[in-house]
Amino acid sequence: MVRIPAEVFMKKKQWFIDKDSENRWICHKTKGLLLSKKTRFQKVEIFDTYAFGRMIILDGKIQSAEKDEFIYHEALVHPSMIMHLRPENILILGGGEGATLREVLKHPSVKHVFMIDIDGEFVDICRKHLETWHLNSFNDPRVKLFIADAYDFIRKTNAQYDVVIADISDPLEEGPAVRIYTERFYSMVRKVLKHDGIFVTHATNVDYPGYEGVCSRVVKALGRIFPKYAFYYEYIPSFGTLWGFAIGSLEYAPDGLSPGLVKKRLLARKLEDLSYYNPETHQRIFSLSKPVKRFLELD
Repeated sequence: MVRIPAEVFMKKKQWFIDKDSENRWICHKTKGLLLSKKTRFQKVEIFDTYAFGRMIILDGKIQSAEKDEFIYHEALVHPSMIMHLRPENILILGGGEGATLREVLKHPSVKHVFMIDIDGEFVDICRKHLETWHLNSFNDPRVKLFIADAYDFIRKTNAQYDVVIADISDPLEEGPAVRIYTERFYSMVRKVLKHDGIFVTHATNVDYPGYEGVCSRVVKALGRIFPKYAFYYEYIPSFGTLWGFAIGSLEYAPDGLSPGLVKKRLLARKLEDLSYYNPETHQRIFSLSKPVKRFLELD
């Protein structure tokens, strides 16, 4: 075991410390701070790190890292998109880095993508400094970007969508995302889905059994709103934890796709060469351990 002297953590320019909880801190050695800016809604920082390359931080929490962002974004997007027979009209809530948008646009059936992000300054920062995330996806003619509050947009819109993807920052008490992780919001999302629509959201870090955190609350709330729902999770190295995702559907069984069917749909959409997601991965991430099933009350 490598022991790091306590004094090195006093050198703030060398280390970014992600205070995961009062009992656990995750430390990343940095090459330097590229940007630090306070927008109207949040503090944005970009570090270049030794282990994970460029890293984007919002209000002191890691949002995405260059070396492993593909795991998070492919896990968020592709299970629900593959589940849908023909996803054409997609709504992305949040996702300012542009990587969720990048993955959605890989599906050839997609005709329109509406992306809603509350923080225009953050989106501009990402467009400038996170080119390997978005790969110029913002300029795709199928994309319409709106700088608006996702909650208010969902409440007011009369449009309907095949897939709604929530890639909103964690629900910090003082942040703008608190209203998003609620049963009331999920009930509004249900109303903007078509009859075979699918909703997917990340659900923050996987809670340990016995701890009633965001993750378990999200899954239970979706279960009260959607007739079909499921939870899945994956390990995100830069986060240093298992990360949860939850799907709610009006028609499709989220965890019901066989590896053979996933393979068939990936081949049909020419997506068999994704960096992370494949038929075996789909089956594995929906396979929950006994403790996780127990605390999510999915047994």
